[in-house]
This record gives sequence, structure tokens and C-alpha cells, in this order.
Amino acid sequence: MNNAPEVKIGIVAVSRDCFPESLSVNRRKALVEAYKKKYGDADIYECPICIVESEIHMVQALEDIKKAGCNALCVYLGNFGPEIAETLLAKHYDGPVMFCAAAEETQNDLKGGRGDAYCGMLNASYNLKLRNTKAYIPEYPVGTAEECADMIREFVPIARTIDALANLKIISFGPRPLNFLACNAPIKQLYNLGVEIEENSELDLFEAFKKHDGDSRIPAKVKEMEEELGTGNNKPEILPKLAQYELTLLDWIEDHKGYRKYVAIAGKCWPAFQTQFGFVPCYVNSRLTGMGIPVSCEVDIYGALSEFIGYCVSEDVVTLLDINNSVPADMYKESIEGKFPYTHKDTFMGFHCGNTCSKKLSSCGMQYQMIMARSLPEEVTQGTLEGDIVPGDITFFRLQSTADSVLRAYIAHGEVLPVASKSFGGIGVFAIPEMGRFYRHVLIEKNFPHHGAVAFGHFGKAIYEVFKYIGVDVAEIGYNQPAGVRYPTENPFA
Repeated sequence: MNNAPEVKIGIVAVSRDCFPESLSVNRRKALVEAYKKKYGDADIYECPICIVESEIHMVQALEDIKKAGCNALCVYLGNFGPEIAETLLAKHYDGPVMFCAAAEETQNDLKGGRGDAYCGMLNASYNLKLRNTKAYIPEYPVGTAEECADMIREFVPIARTIDALANLKIISFGPRPLNFLACNAPIKQLYNLGVEIEENSELDLFEAFKKHDGDSRIPAKVKEMEEELGTGNNKPEILPKLAQYELTLLDWIEDHKGYRKYVAIAGKCWPAFQTQFGFVPCYVNSRLTGMGIPVSCEVDIYGALSEFIGYCVSEDVVTLLDINNSVPADMYKESIEGKFPYTHKDTFMGFHCGNTCSKKLSSCGMQYQMIMARSLPEEVTQGTLEGDIVPGDITFFRLQSTADSVLRAYIAHGEVLPVASKSFGGIGVFAIPEMGRFYRHVLIEKNFPHHGAVAFGHFGKAIYEVFKYIGVDVAEIGYNQPAGVRYPTENPFA
């Protein structure tokens, strides 16, 4: 399943009528050429219409980029630019928008060839606000053709995510598990974001599962699982049931996504799931996530949404983990201290039962769910995928709606250390600079639940811009502040 859009950005140059139109046109051509040379031409389109202080030009450009199949827009100020027409273009374009502007090329042409786009960008930003129109503006939005090409490239994952969210349906099964208030999810903000949600009972899912008894596709699906697990196929007897469940979910997606293009799932996985289905869904969840269909555990709707954002930004597999347990002092002393630049408080262990895709585990094996087996027969807790998470850079993040429907988020860069967990489940030893303070003054202080989405690489810059674009107040985006930068609630005398 193709579960995220391909991006095609329409580049539209604009010109103030008291400046040479040729300045914007030629600078647009240079920008497009610079982009193609460095990144290819697959994700950009050069609109031939230069908007010269004309609402008619604006409509023509809008129709042209729509006809070209563009799902994102770059408004390029080749000179000062027409305040009204350029912001009307952004207002009427139904999709993600960015603005950038041309720098002056040479001291030898500052009379006839001066464009003043540096000034025009100020008026553009003023007018965008005046019209309540969203747009992405890079950190420093004025540059050479090559620099503006890089800005557009940085916009690609942001645009992909914004477009995807407008076409996303989250499918949930069941209410949150009993005594799991942390996964309570006010859904109003989903609708504010343009995300659709389909809430189902796990009984509906069970009925669909039973209808897949004897499905002719099960043997082929079992073979796929056997090949993926390899020597880790420790529970072969459970694979037919897991295959049946996977087919149930895939069919449900196709039958229920409706007019939406993209899907994420928030599933219930305990306590009744095991006794009724006869297994745990963890391995199937990991496989769907590996297909690009993020699945959250414990009906964590905003966890699924966060995973989907990470998937769109990174174009890679993501996972959802508990910010789980402290690293024992002896493990820190033996395997981390002096070998990595982290204090003991910078470290923690990220864990979940078995939902992490095999592609992101150093090795993996099918097991039973040890925590659930403490109160249930072991035979109904089979189906977790266990192994240590691959070492390397990660981004830990989450988007959340508070109980009173305020969007709140956090982002932190860190890494999974090459340290054996000596534990169970899908688990890794994580390190985030200044994690101890971040844990106290963001995660606890801002009342975030225990689940965090994990993208494999450093994607904080793009994710931060996505959060801003969709309307998260920057005061509500927490991050791991460096040493010496105090959190507002941090005791200055501690």
C-alpha cells in the first residue's frame, strides 16, 4: 500500500510591476536549474506564469499548477513581489505553501538589477497574517538560486506530511484498556487538523477475524512470516492465526478507508484480546508498520498520528515505545560511562512488547508476552517480536491533545546505544542529551503520556516545522534544552 503522497511542488515567481519582470523570471529559471542539477526534477514544476501584481495572473498561475498535478506550492519572490496577488495565491491554494526570496547576485548590478526581495518578504509575511493564511517560511528565507533550491528540498518532507494529514484516516478498535487513562484521546483536534477517525469496537474486529477462518491467502502469508523471522521463528504454531489477523486488518483498511488516501491504526491489544483471539497482535502490528501503515498499541490515537507524521517525514519505518525504565547503574558503569558522552541521567530504556518492525531490530525472535503471561495462560500470549533495537540516531517525539483540546508536542534528538539490553520485548538503550531535565520539565510538567514515537534518524527540524504549520503553538513544543538553558519551571537553585 502506498501510504504517503509523492510531492510535486509548483514554483511560481512573482514580480512587483515597478521592478523588471525579467528579474523574477530569470531568477526563477536559475532556481529551477539549480534544483534539477542537485536534486533532479521529479518533485518540482516550473510554472511559466509570473504573477505581476495581477489577480488575473494569480488565477492563471493557480489553475496552471493544479493542472500540472502539484500538491505543494513555492511562492518565489524574484523581486519585491506583489503583496496582494502573492498572498491571494497562497490563500486560494489548497495545500502546503512555502515562501522564499532571491538574494542580490552582485555588487555590479545594484541599480537596474536590484530586486529588493529581502524587503518584499517582510510585506509578504505581514499580508499572510492579515489573511490568516498559513505558509512555511525557512529560517533564513533569502538566498541564491542554489540556497533557495536547498530550502525547497527541505520543504519536501514538510509538504508531504501536511498533504498526507489532510488525507488521513485513523482506524481505531476498542476503547483504551481499563486503567489506561493515559491513552485517553479527545478527538476534536483530529478534526481541526483535517484527520478523519473511524472508531470501532474490538467485537467488530473479532467478527471480521472469524470471517477470515480458512482464508485461502493464509498459507502464503505464513510463508512471508517464516521468511522474515528466519531462525527467530520460535512459535511456528501461532503463525496461521497471526496471518489470519493480518489479512483481516489489511482487508479492513481497503474496505473502510473510504475517500481517504492514507491510513493509520490504533488497536486494542489487551486485556480481552488474548483470551478471545488466542494470541497477541504485536508481530502483526510490527509488520503493518513495516509496510508503512503505522499501528499504535493500546488505542493510542495520538500515538498513531505521531507515528504517521514520523513516517511521512522520514520515509522510513517508525515505532512507538514506552519511555520505559531507567538504565541500571551497573549497566551504565560497565557499558556507557567513558565510552559515550552521556551522564547516567541522559539514558533510559525504550520498550514495547513487540511492535517494532524486524527491520529496526538487531536480531529478532517470536516470543510470548511475559508481562501478560503473569496473569494469563502463556499459550494465549504468543505473538510478540522481541529483540534489541538497532543502534543509531533517533528522533523521539509526540503530538498530543490535552484534555481541554490544546495541541501540545515534544521533539528530542538522541541515539540508540550499541549496548545489550539484557531484557525482553522490543527494547533499546537510549541516550538523549539532558534527558533528565527534559523528562522532568517537559514530559512530566506538560503531562505527556508514556508513549513516544521514534523515527530512525534526526528529523527534528522538519517535524518542528510540521507542528508549527498544523497549528501547534511554539510555546507548546517542548525540546531537550541544552545545559545552561533553564526551563521556565526549573528551580534556579537546584
